[in-house]
Amino acid sequence: MINLDDIEDLSCLTRAEIAAIALHEHLGEMDAVLLGEYLMHLPHGAHRVNEMICDDIRAALHRDELPEARRLFAVLNAFVADHPEAARG
Repeated sequence: MINLDDIEDLSCLTRAEIAAIALHEHLGEMDAVLLGEYLMHLPHGAHRVNEMICDDIRAALHRDELPEARRLFAVLNAFVADHPEAARG
């Protein structure tokens, strides 16, 4: 039987990126995988995922949650390294 780990492994996103989408969109991980995979196959979809992570970094900073902001910043750096088309032009 296929499970969430198998589906996440098939995605072009990492588990941390999926978790960031889930956080931003208030979704469960399965729905976040599906949304992320869908977005990554759209024109400018990678840029949208980038914006989601940036929004969450700003929100963490406004809540004075520096460790969470740092964690998300590391996720953003890895995402842009793997998907350079996501970088803001």
